[in-house]
Amino acid sequence: MKSLNKIALLLVALVSSLGAAAQKDNGGLDSLMRSNNRIYVVVAVLVTILLGILFYVMRLDRKITKLEKDN
Repeated sequence: MKSLNKIALLLVALVSSLGAAAQKDNGGLDSLMRSNNRIYVVVAVLVTILLGILFYVMRLDRKITKLEKDN
């Protein structure tokens, strides 16, 4: 039981430190990409990839469903 409490405390400490690190604005890569408007290109590429994967999975599901019905 003590080890479970230690793990929970460790997780809380990690999550709280991540929240504090997210507040910093140190002029990193994200601000560079926003200033050059390249962040929109990155978002467009990611959305295109995710839509392609979604389309592929839906198509594969239809084929598998058709094969199951034929069997």
